[in-house]
Amino acid sequence: MVFGRKDRRITRLLLVEDEPLVAFEVEHLLIHENYQIVATVDRVAQAVAIIRETQDIDLVLVDVELADGSGVEVARVATEHGIPVLFVTGNFPSHAEPLASGHLAKPFAQRDLLGAISAIDAALAGRAPRRLPNGFRLFAQTGASGEDRSPLVREGR
Repeated sequence: MVFGRKDRRITRLLLVEDEPLVAFEVEHLLIHENYQIVATVDRVAQAVAIIRETQDIDLVLVDVELADGSGVEVARVATEHGIPVLFVTGNFPSHAEPLASGHLAKPFAQRDLLGAISAIDAALAGRAPRRLPNGFRLFAQTGASGEDRSPLVREGR
């Protein structure tokens, strides 16, 4: 099909969010948009265990402040396993920037979450995102192999 959607690199996501309503809404949105949710968890320990045990995660969406610790620890473990991380939080610590592909500020519109994931997907494919969504910062462009990070900080308005 000429006008069909392009293939995504990101299809399987791990959602780490301790606010039940936010987790439910994000999970519902992503499933509706044909993403696969590997798991939705609310604790650092659960997320770390899933990252260590699951081979097929394309992106981790993580809040910073979780019930049992910091999402920065989840991001550290994900990065060690070559998995890109999108922080979805209103309280993003600057020291976590090297661990993240991007940051989407809460509260966010659904289209901005989808746009943030698409921007990271484009960066993984070595393409420049067309437009960055509101409240989103793209920190680094990642090469196809997942190891090649160049400093890139761009913000959506």
